[in-house]
Amino acid sequence: MPFFKDLRRKKTAGKTEDAQGTSTASNESHGSNGSNGTVPPNKSSSTLNSVLTSTPASSVQPNNLSTPNLVPAKTGITTSPPSLSKSSSSSTTLPQRPMPLSSVSNRSSFMGSNTPSINGTNTPKMPTSTFAPRVMSVSDNSWVHQKVLLVYGQIGDPSEKSLDGNLTVCHHQDSFPATMWPVSDSHFKALVHLTPGPNRLRFDFASPKLTSGNASLPAHSSWLNINFLPLINSPPLQLVILLGRDSPGTFDAVPERKQREGNDIETAIRKFRMAAYLWQAFTGEQMYRNAFGRRCFRFEEEWQTGTLTYRDREIGQMRNEAKIHVIRSEKTVKQLRDLDIAQQYDKASRKGELFMIAMQAVKAHFKPTPGQKQYISLLLLDAHWDTRLQTITGHAALGGASGELQLAIFGSHALQSYPASIEEVVPALSDCTRTNTNFVANDCNESGSNWEAANIGIGAHLHETGHLFGCPHQESGIMLRDYIRFNRTFLCREPYSTRTKLPGLRLCLPKDECGWHRLDALRFKYHPCFRLPTDAPLNPDDSIQVWPADSGKVIVTAPTGVAFVQILANGEETCRGWLEYSNGDVSSGGPSRQIVLTEGDLKAKLPEGGKAKKMKVEVFSAGLGTYLIEDFTQLVKSKAHTIKLPNGQSGYKGCKLGQSGQENSQPSEVILENAHIQTKLLTSIKVYHGFALDGLEFCYEDSTSQLFGRRGGSCGEFLLDTRRGEILLGFYLRAGLWIDGVEILTSLGRRSGVFGNATGGSGYSLLLLSPSFPTHSADTFF
Repeated sequence: MPFFKDLRRKKTAGKTEDAQGTSTASNESHGSNGSNGTVPPNKSSSTLNSVLTSTPASSVQPNNLSTPNLVPAKTGITTSPPSLSKSSSSSTTLPQRPMPLSSVSNRSSFMGSNTPSINGTNTPKMPTSTFAPRVMSVSDNSWVHQKVLLVYGQIGDPSEKSLDGNLTVCHHQDSFPATMWPVSDSHFKALVHLTPGPNRLRFDFASPKLTSGNASLPAHSSWLNINFLPLINSPPLQLVILLGRDSPGTFDAVPERKQREGNDIETAIRKFRMAAYLWQAFTGEQMYRNAFGRRCFRFEEEWQTGTLTYRDREIGQMRNEAKIHVIRSEKTVKQLRDLDIAQQYDKASRKGELFMIAMQAVKAHFKPTPGQKQYISLLLLDAHWDTRLQTITGHAALGGASGELQLAIFGSHALQSYPASIEEVVPALSDCTRTNTNFVANDCNESGSNWEAANIGIGAHLHETGHLFGCPHQESGIMLRDYIRFNRTFLCREPYSTRTKLPGLRLCLPKDECGWHRLDALRFKYHPCFRLPTDAPLNPDDSIQVWPADSGKVIVTAPTGVAFVQILANGEETCRGWLEYSNGDVSSGGPSRQIVLTEGDLKAKLPEGGKAKKMKVEVFSAGLGTYLIEDFTQLVKSKAHTIKLPNGQSGYKGCKLGQSGQENSQPSEVILENAHIQTKLLTSIKVYHGFALDGLEFCYEDSTSQLFGRRGGSCGEFLLDTRRGEILLGFYLRAGLWIDGVEILTSLGRRSGVFGNATGGSGYSLLLLSPSFPTHSADTFF
């Protein structure tokens, strides 16, 4: 026994000496900077220890780095600083709480025969392959909010060696079948399916030009960690298929398609759902490139048999996927296909009626309550190609709003060309089969092949969905007609085009893709459907007030902040110049609540050197409220908005609220005496009202008063706490055709409550201007 005891002591001492002597080498082998293999949160795992650069291409990285959506968790094993003594450094480190995506085995790329498990539990130390896929569009350990993520990357250095081959994406814990994507000239694009929580993904590259020691195992692989956080606190984009009440539930397709995949309602649901996930992947990537984070709209989902992969349908795998509402209209198929309401039929006299039919159907189905906005993108399944008249019936491409419903509609005439699952995306967008106009339409003569038809169908429907979100036509992007290049977002090599009669691009880089216009991205940033958990709460008052001042300045105020300003010159309907007041992230308090516009600043943003005789200016608040200035130059030159006070100071009139639509309305104006007489003390305000505002009476300490409007209806009085120095700060108004109601706001933060109709018209705030403009009349209201 003594012999074994001494042997055990000597063995332990030897281990200790060996551990102390090799600690530095161990750290170096696991990762630089003492990270013990931890992947830095701002680096892609596929680029660690690689001789190639890890910086994303300038065409795919955001314009300005925005604040991350969620703060990445700090992972890794804590190590002792070099300055500590040997005794302190050898002390036991307390174990850390496990975080998403363990970084202990976060080596990204490897080459050899010992392939690690997809779960990433034990990564061997192997030399890095220079041909391991490098994902450049998303950083390792990023947080995203969409089920299907678009990624873009490269193999090796394309400038030195250009390779073709295949990329295989292996999903987290085999939760989704591996998918294969083409690699063209060492570039790849892929759609990745994510499950809620951490996702550890593996990318394998194979090429006939590269050999491996063991053909059964991947030789060039990399890892990427992505955290998927589904959003449930923002309104969803609802997906609807509309049929006639006697519809058989089929859509136009050539006989070969009918035999191979069918054209029934179930096939339509699968194809429409996949198209919607392509919209989401495209939009999420575009928002990131515009430096607005990984923000995108979400879908209403339901627990159902999955359709995003073949395997789910074969084995009956259940998943949460986008819900497709199938609604039957009160109209028959014959009524829906009436030529008089066909949008593309030249002789049609009621081209907008299909939109109203769809609106009535979704209203009856969703039954929105007041204040509950619904965002709905709808597919008209009974759209039909009339071969005799060479026109599409039962189809309209429209988007707009009516009350609480925001609606976009589009026909199903190109539906046969859509992919029905992720595996079909590349084949569908590469299919050069000519369009057989004996059975299906060649929409606008831009759908001469199946892949071009898919571009038009998926892209044009997304265009109408853009209208649903409030986007007008733009000078470029999806909201023009750039969706004819929609396929380039998902492919690196484009097939032959019947539209141009030319071969497609050999290499489709991000600069060659279509996109959302910058103004569209700005709208989306503040849209309720695109909100992120880190966004600060918005003031419910989305109103904007414009105050013409002296020296050619116009002061703009908004409770939610001024987001951006559009400039339309010389009667143009398309915006070509704008000003942004966004700081890239909503979480930091949002944009400024007060800005100053000058004619010079606006003209500087216009093309052609700012030559504009007339400028129409539209201001957008962060709450997406709008204010239109029809002629900015005329507004600045007009003296109608400036008035001299009795004490010689200047007062500025805000723009008129209400449209004087009430009978016997008469103009009235009052300059409050306490604004220019220091001895006057405002003590209370009486409000005369019924279903609308009749008048306001401002009462002073010396028993005098001033009447704005007239006395009538009920009278309510609001007292100011003058002992605490409370003064009038402004008003909150409900206004439309007339002034429906008014609420008094004070310097102590008190609110009187709305006198009059609290729900009539729209809400507007009239508040004091910033102290940076000392010449205004603080308590002057008209």
